[in-house]
Amino acid sequence: MSLPLSRRDALKAFGAAAFAGIPSPAPAAADSSPIARITRSAIIEGRDADHEWAWFHPRGCMIPSDRSPVVLVTLQTIGGSDYFEHVHWMRSDDLGKTWTEPEPIPGMGRAPVDEKTEVGVCDVVPEYHRHTDTVLAVGHNVYYREGRLARPQGPRWPVYVVRDRGGQWSDREKLVWDDPRGSQIYTCGCAQRIVLDDGDVLIPLTFGSPERTDRMVTSIRCSFDGKTLIPKATGNTLENKAGRGLLEPSLTRLDGRFYMTIRAEDNRGYVSVSDDGLNWKPGQPWAWDDGEPLTMSTTQQHWLTHSDGLFLVYTRKARNNVNVMRWRAPLFVAEVDRDALRLRRDTEQVVLPLIGDGVNDAANVARMGNFHVTNVAPEESWVTVGECLPPNKWRGDLLLGRIHWARPNRLV
Repeated sequence: MSLPLSRRDALKAFGAAAFAGIPSPAPAAADSSPIARITRSAIIEGRDADHEWAWFHPRGCMIPSDRSPVVLVTLQTIGGSDYFEHVHWMRSDDLGKTWTEPEPIPGMGRAPVDEKTEVGVCDVVPEYHRHTDTVLAVGHNVYYREGRLARPQGPRWPVYVVRDRGGQWSDREKLVWDDPRGSQIYTCGCAQRIVLDDGDVLIPLTFGSPERTDRMVTSIRCSFDGKTLIPKATGNTLENKAGRGLLEPSLTRLDGRFYMTIRAEDNRGYVSVSDDGLNWKPGQPWAWDDGEPLTMSTTQQHWLTHSDGLFLVYTRKARNNVNVMRWRAPLFVAEVDRDALRLRRDTEQVVLPLIGDGVNDAANVARMGNFHVTNVAPEESWVTVGECLPPNKWRGDLLLGRIHWARPNRLV
């Protein structure tokens, strides 16, 4: 695929004019970092399409194969604020050089609730489950009314489908979590989760009830037999009462320790750790290694996990994006000091850049807050995101940032 010249050059060359105000890592940090370089491309070009929607929420997982590994990605279209259509899937058998056309997942469409309301699915994340040789794709239900997001929403919960080893998708199922604190909503949408050594699945939840305006966060350990998710244990609760509380937690594990990163609404993001994935320490705000907190705005963060180090992919306020909604461009990556639970400032790099003028013409800067991270091979990991450009009739490109490792990632 070919991009318009200015955009192709920006993605490829990381031009100084387009990215003024974004620091580069110091040479010493670059020499010692597992990250060798970052390259950027578009999987699907949509900025100049003749429709009024874009592919969004691209999230991938790896499926073992006797030949080359298969990358399976779930995605769906966006045509308005949180207005999503049927969930699709596509695959690549050559590490992203070519892709199949997106196909709808049968159990992930819309269904009528009444004459004016439909229920659909969004925020889906697929993950390969090696113990059952299946792909478990988990999202949550969402209600639409008369062509837009319904307000208020009805009760919400995680829903999932399973792709078996023959490539067949199951019917949609509900993840049942019988806790009254989640009577209004409990969800793991957009979350990175962990398949444990015994095949159980560790899932982070954000949840809330009609009695509270803020949501809380926990984790649940579920059994999974290739067909059904069943909660077995629930962790302790983390809280932050600012705004809607704590949202969109994501998990990773490295060297026997569990990590959770959490979206919040007090201009911060939060991190917590656990020895068992259920008992979490109080969250602390993300900060640089000198103690200065990062200024974030109600946007998710995700983990990039390498055997030689832990990294965070995130958005934050910077000099060149001050007027971009929630500072949702560019996408940054930095290494985590795992003892202090802080980010090493000298390791920060840009994964996918802000293109345009985030100060004087911010409306025409693509937002990239809904992204995903996938370890695809020992030599590289991916950050995938769908651009969101409301002034361009919601059209945008589906982007891929490749993290090329200087040393093989032994976790893959």
